[in-house]
Amino acid sequence: MRWYNCFIGLFLLASFVVRADESPTDYVNPFIGTSNGGHTHPGAMCPFGMVSVSPFNSYDPFDDPAFSEHKPYTYFYGDPFFSGFTHTNMSGVGCPDLGTFVVMPISGELKITPANYVCRYSEEVAHPGYYALSLPEYGIRAEASATLRSGIERFTFSGGEGHILFNAGMSVSTVSGAFVKIVSSTEIEGYKKIGNFCGNGMESTVYFVARVNKQPQKSGLWNNKELCGLQTIETEGDDVGAYFTYNMKDGEHVEIQVGVSYVSIDNARLNLDTEQSGFQFDTVRKNAIGSWDTELSRISLEGGTEKYKCMFYTALYHVLIHPNILNDINGEYPTYLSGEIRNSGNRSRYTLFSLWDTYRTVHPLLSLVYPERQSDMINSLIDMYREGGRLPKWELCSMETNVMVGDPAIPVLVDSYVRGICDFDIEIAYQAMLENADTGRMDADIVRPGYKKFLELGYIPEPDGKKDNEASVWGSVSTGLEYCMADYALASMAKIVGKDSDYLLFMKRAGYYRNYYDSLVGFMRPKYKDGRWLVDFDPNPGVPAWHSQPGFVEGCSWHYNFFVPFDMSELIQLNGGEKAFINKLAECFEKGYYNMGNEPDISYPYLFNYVKGEEKRTQYWTRHCIDTYFGDDQNGITDNDDCGTMSAWLVFSMLGFYPDCPAKPVYQLTAPIFDKVKIRLQESYYSGKFFTINAGVNACKKSYIKNMKLDGERYAGFTINHSDLVRGGILDIVLEE
Repeated sequence: MRWYNCFIGLFLLASFVVRADESPTDYVNPFIGTSNGGHTHPGAMCPFGMVSVSPFNSYDPFDDPAFSEHKPYTYFYGDPFFSGFTHTNMSGVGCPDLGTFVVMPISGELKITPANYVCRYSEEVAHPGYYALSLPEYGIRAEASATLRSGIERFTFSGGEGHILFNAGMSVSTVSGAFVKIVSSTEIEGYKKIGNFCGNGMESTVYFVARVNKQPQKSGLWNNKELCGLQTIETEGDDVGAYFTYNMKDGEHVEIQVGVSYVSIDNARLNLDTEQSGFQFDTVRKNAIGSWDTELSRISLEGGTEKYKCMFYTALYHVLIHPNILNDINGEYPTYLSGEIRNSGNRSRYTLFSLWDTYRTVHPLLSLVYPERQSDMINSLIDMYREGGRLPKWELCSMETNVMVGDPAIPVLVDSYVRGICDFDIEIAYQAMLENADTGRMDADIVRPGYKKFLELGYIPEPDGKKDNEASVWGSVSTGLEYCMADYALASMAKIVGKDSDYLLFMKRAGYYRNYYDSLVGFMRPKYKDGRWLVDFDPNPGVPAWHSQPGFVEGCSWHYNFFVPFDMSELIQLNGGEKAFINKLAECFEKGYYNMGNEPDISYPYLFNYVKGEEKRTQYWTRHCIDTYFGDDQNGITDNDDCGTMSAWLVFSMLGFYPDCPAKPVYQLTAPIFDKVKIRLQESYYSGKFFTINAGVNACKKSYIKNMKLDGERYAGFTINHSDLVRGGILDIVLEE
């Protein structure tokens, strides 16, 4: 292990200390998930913030192979070189983008290229709404905080000549192009081009206004590694930026504010002026921490270890990052696909919908605990349909990336409605769902690739290179099973709005999952167009585990074999009945085939509940997964957090209930981690004030449910209805070891 890993690690541990007057934020460790493929970041931000001020430590001036694999992302725990603070970032994603507007403090000689000015760092501290580190080489202490749409950094120098660099062209986006203009000796403005997320080719623009709080001795611009002439007030290109130079006293500091907008430079300035009326770093930091305390306090805990509390509140923290605010303080935002500027009115417009991931856990959690946020997100999705003629699949800054498979917006809409989020136009929502499933639309092969064949054959065929030249669909089985899930949700909404014929039609389509099941091998298996099964079929994981086997997306048949959450009774029969089903499900775990990092199988620990008498296996495996795949250090999330998806799984599982089937307002029960949990409900959506779970003393040391009572009455089942939670019920659980 390198010296810098030990050094940074020691300071990280030292920085995470709970105060005597503890609050939920004291248990949050933003470094969780910054290693081990979690792809989170430790930067300062507010809940659902447009701006996050995060360290950029993955730039490698020496092509060091020890961490070259981390280069596409702004931050990876333990990478040694600091190259500045970024101001727009994504959390837990599998492809890089954003990471824009890099602010770097240095001292001594003015240097404008990252290869020359990057430095090692120490004394790294992260807390909700605050981040700081030291740059010993430059004698600088750097701190960062944020409002919803702006960031602020404070740099304390040890004396001598100091510089603040604003790199407008640097980012992790593969799209090049930036512009910067000097407005005054203390203010600059401009933009950066972004996009091409996961190679989708889409591009957009993010704008900025930045200002420093002290008059510099000199300032200027650079372009392509060369300083511009003193008369130059604006420049554009791939490598452009501005600098501010000072003669500093020991202990003197300079602050810089950065306002951001996806609409215009004027709006970036408006956001900055409105949210930061002056240079008040400590006030911004205090307000940011307060905003996190307010949101995290909706769930209070008693009992449990310090480690479990850290894991829980950090997971909840990660859930409250995305989707994030897109609209400016005046309500303006760029519309979906076209980029036309509109106004969101009295609602917030959200962006960054990683729906294939988040429909399973994040949105059900938001519906329960943050329904007012979920309502605005649902209305954002419906507005995207109004603007672009389709529901999104994986939306980023009003661009459609078309990443992943299925039609995941539909389960989000329906699941939210059946959980009580009803303040949206259900008729328009239903129309949007129908149009997404319409094979006659011009872009049908983009919105639902392979769906025409799905309806024609009852499955999506796996291409046979010897007999046909049809374009392949990524994961013929995975995509088909996702369409089954979406069509089940659509059928559920059809029933709600009284469209009986639509209900029957889409329920029939939802049942096509049966066509993928090969009873001879006992697995979901790819099938050719002529009805033959895929030859050389292997249901087991590849190496690495997320490698896509033929017919599957980021996984294998083991990861999809039980992904029919809406029809478990029939799936159990397909798999040979209850005993055979349980044995096969247990084999998935016992032989190491289960993959916590791949969304379609994350509900597997809860499926034992579907067979009476096997519920203790759910309780065993959920606790096992909590302790195996999660933790309280940088490795505490296994694989991508996927915009809070894995973190939301952890929140639910530690609470003791889990929404295993989208569009069904029912939770599977397991043994909770904490002695007592109290979820504050929003009275504008739900009739109850709190839902409480009492699990007795030392619940974290007991893994199995002995008996339960709901509101004082004996409770025999291992599911609980959403309606029982939101009317303010009390669930008493007696646990045993």
